[in-house]
Amino acid sequence: MTHQPGLTPGQPPGPRRLERPLPPRPVPPLTAGGFREFRRRHPGLLAALVIVSATMLSIDGWLVHKRRRYEQEIVRLRAGMDEFERRRSDALLASREKRLHMVMELVRRQAKWNKDIHLSVSVDSSRMYLVRAGAVLRAIPIEVGPERRIGTSPDTVLLATPRGTRSVQAVLGPDDPWEIPAWVYAARGLPAPPERTLKGALGPVAIVLDGGTVIYSMPSVGPLNDSSFLLPGSVRVRAQDLEAVVPNLTKGTNVYFY
Repeated sequence: MTHQPGLTPGQPPGPRRLERPLPPRPVPPLTAGGFREFRRRHPGLLAALVIVSATMLSIDGWLVHKRRRYEQEIVRLRAGMDEFERRRSDALLASREKRLHMVMELVRRQAKWNKDIHLSVSVDSSRMYLVRAGAVLRAIPIEVGPERRIGTSPDTVLLATPRGTRSVQAVLGPDDPWEIPAWVYAARGLPAPPERTLKGALGPVAIVLDGGTVIYSMPSVGPLNDSSFLLPGSVRVRAQDLEAVVPNLTKGTNVYFY
């Protein structure tokens, strides 16, 4: 039997005192001196935060400016219409929006119930999925080219954002040629050469769909070798993502855009 200090032999030991945990130290407020010390220790982090904040403010300002321009243009166009034309225009727009929404929903359902391996491209969320029997095998971020009208009036063509169902016609590698349309050079402000067929013009790997739509990667040659320029009516994907997808594709594989 052990003997507790401070007790006479035979005296029963009393209850042990529990040690209370120390209270947490209060966090001192960030004073001017503390902020200077933080800035001295992390100059790169503060610079990055300033750049990101400035960029976001610039983008917000640009979007607000574009929205005002569009609203002013709509007001100007509607001012030149009579009451009958305005009602007819509103009815046509509402009808087209409903029809487009219905078609996109049908395409989405068709892609969902397709048991064969296929690609599903969500244009609004900028994602592409490799899917088989309802299971997503790979999700890929993408960049969607904007709509653009090419040519001179009245001989113009609208390159619209792809919607609906397409099928794979060919898979191109870095040594496969592709004929670059003349309007691409015009859009880049470059003179079109006599020979526009170029190997690797769509990057290390690309998918050509029916109707002329392409899913391409960043090339190192040709007029598409510019990260700030997206081919209108097409989709750009990182080369490593496309290289992981194309072994699963064959001619005729469905690609759903919604």
